[in-house]
Amino acid sequence: MTNKINVLVVDDSAFNRRTITKMLESHPRIRVIDRAYDGQDAIKKVMEYQPDVITLDLEMPKMDGFTFLRWLMAHQPRPVVVISAHEGDENVIRALEMGAFDFIAKPGRISPKLVELREVLIRKVLAAVGSNLETIRRGAAVAKKPRVEREVIRFNPVLSSRLAVVVGASTGGPQALRTLLMDIDGMGIPVLVAQHMPPIFTRLFAERLNKQVNMRVKEAEDGEEVRVNHAYIAPGGHHMEVDMRRGRYRLKVIPGHPKDRYVPSVDRLFETAARAYGGNVLGLVL
Repeated sequence: MTNKINVLVVDDSAFNRRTITKMLESHPRIRVIDRAYDGQDAIKKVMEYQPDVITLDLEMPKMDGFTFLRWLMAHQPRPVVVISAHEGDENVIRALEMGAFDFIAKPGRISPKLVELREVLIRKVLAAVGSNLETIRRGAAVAKKPRVEREVIRFNPVLSSRLAVVVGASTGGPQALRTLLMDIDGMGIPVLVAQHMPPIFTRLFAERLNKQVNMRVKEAEDGEEVRVNHAYIAPGGHHMEVDMRRGRYRLKVIPGHPKDRYVPSVDRLFETAARAYGGNVLGLVL
């Protein structure tokens, strides 16, 4: 029999705590070991119960989610899935930089629609259990460092752009992607990324990454030319493709359809990149 995954639910709303608990415990592998109403209460519960995963609200009285997350990663590191009403706010991206494994944007601070997130919540909690905490802690530490400009080898923009890296990422992807871009810095190749993330967050995510790595990181725009030492993030709710036009590689950004299962589609990015670049493309699934 599979061991239960013990989860601590942290949220200042009693309604949200009950709702999140009910959703999580609908899965046979998950058990909510306890619930906390703010950061101070959460610290006590972490010390007492040693949960496997924590779901965390960011906006709470007394001790907010950021203060708790900072303490957790320094003293009792473990996977955290942020469930925040800060939709469209940089606070979620900030939490990822501090070490959170992933996030879910809830409809509001207290909302009956929260139950609609059950499937994605369970999927992210299950994925968080297998996450590499050392990688998360190292990524959080690196994110605190200021961006350092350095000498980059100058490449011929036409010849070097004939090589590319394409990346598909979903749950847990933001942390892994940041580490990857730091390693690729200065190699003179473009990186095309299909990261499953809600609209608005992809732009904020790209802007934050751009401050942390030496290569230029931006949200992709339809029709723009692919350039070396650039990373392009597919906009939330859109597919990204690449093709060759008049000797130049260009991006196509296409709105997703309600019937599409995954937006952006990793398959569409990989297939079009393979056609455009031939054998000179490396595909990575995070």
